[in-house]
Amino acid sequence: MIDRRFLLRAGAAGLALAGLRAAIGQPLPAVAHALVPDPNKLFDLPEGFTYTVISEMGQRMADGLPTPGRFDGMGAFAGPGGRTILVRNHEFWPYNGNGPFGAKNELLTPAIQAKMFNPSTGPVAKGGTTTVLLNADNSAAERTHLSLAGTLRNCAGGTTPWGSWLTCEEPKRSFVNKLADGHGWVFEVPSRATDLIQAVPLRAMGRFNHEAAVVDPKTGIVYQTEDQKNGLFYRFLPAQPGKLAKGGRLQALVVDGIPNSANRDGAWKLGAAHPVRWIDLDGVDAPDDDLRDRGGAKGATRFVRGEGLAIGDDGVIWFTCTEGGANEKGQVFRYKPSAAEGKAGEKDAAAEISLFIEPNDRALLDMPDNLCVAPWGDLVICEDGEGTVKYLRLVAPDGRIRTIGRNAHPDNAELAGVCFSPDGGTMFVNIYAPGYTLAIKGPWTKLAA
Repeated sequence: MIDRRFLLRAGAAGLALAGLRAAIGQPLPAVAHALVPDPNKLFDLPEGFTYTVISEMGQRMADGLPTPGRFDGMGAFAGPGGRTILVRNHEFWPYNGNGPFGAKNELLTPAIQAKMFNPSTGPVAKGGTTTVLLNADNSAAERTHLSLAGTLRNCAGGTTPWGSWLTCEEPKRSFVNKLADGHGWVFEVPSRATDLIQAVPLRAMGRFNHEAAVVDPKTGIVYQTEDQKNGLFYRFLPAQPGKLAKGGRLQALVVDGIPNSANRDGAWKLGAAHPVRWIDLDGVDAPDDDLRDRGGAKGATRFVRGEGLAIGDDGVIWFTCTEGGANEKGQVFRYKPSAAEGKAGEKDAAAEISLFIEPNDRALLDMPDNLCVAPWGDLVICEDGEGTVKYLRLVAPDGRIRTIGRNAHPDNAELAGVCFSPDGGTMFVNIYAPGYTLAIKGPWTKLAA
């Protein structure tokens, strides 16, 4: 367990340094944590840290199906008897191999088909989620099963305060210039479901090239990113907080005077806070994949491939733009909701957004993707750089970037799904391909220093 008093002290120091960084408008230099080469050539970590492979592609699950590959976004939940439950995405097109139903879908039964979401009459959509119940010390999986099926390219998502996982489809456009085969939705998976659930799209949350989602526990508002080079940043105001299937309103963020956050000219300065407003969107089912274009025409600010989303205990929301910045290698934004977020008259409230980091140096940060807030307040960021070694980065509140992990597998796939166990003692991360979920333990307070 992490000493919370230590974390409070570290957080206060970090806030002071954050003010200094904002004042000077420059990123602080990186701090290196020496990584120890892994003799198994899977994942390198700092001295004193260890990992355990708790799940990998191809392992037989409790339902008799093979664990599918292409491990992506993931969330951790409190399970029975102090255990941890992981719900994990699998990002499949129909033509990808190593899916959950066998090489020729020979394991696809009528019972599974009855619960799938697959509006297409064409190939079987093999995306979805698996649920992993861990033992008490997070060192092994006690049970794994397929929990959602028939979806397409489940990329990232987010946990909810009521114990479910929001898994998001990222279908992109098909050759007919529409979202592929009727996909492009968010689905909700209860973490404690012990069998395959009925796949029901949350249509009011919008149909687009989703990436991630995060719920503000104070308001029930859901924030969403869009993985497009001209995407938007969305929020969903549920008609009934905690009951997303009951519908609600979808909106897009506007920063007046900044139509695009790409920052190719460096005009958006680090730490500079900008007031925001939100505009309503209509036609959110968007069969022509034009929601972002209609939102942009109404003034919504464009974000360059919005990906990972996370919220801290202080209610501040963080998200990555994988190809934002002058060198197109990534940004992290900070959104601070207003005290009246989502309520009438909030246009006079103090919601704001700022550019937190944009190193423009791929040695410091290379195409940031999934991220989470560590128990002590730092950001942990997964990289998805093209053709480069993939690192796990730690970003302090003052903007300092440190390296705390490296994918040593020869396939050099992206890292994804980073999250912490409910007690804060174990960090989980996925190696996308061939498909491994790692449980990492070590002296976390040393990283927080």
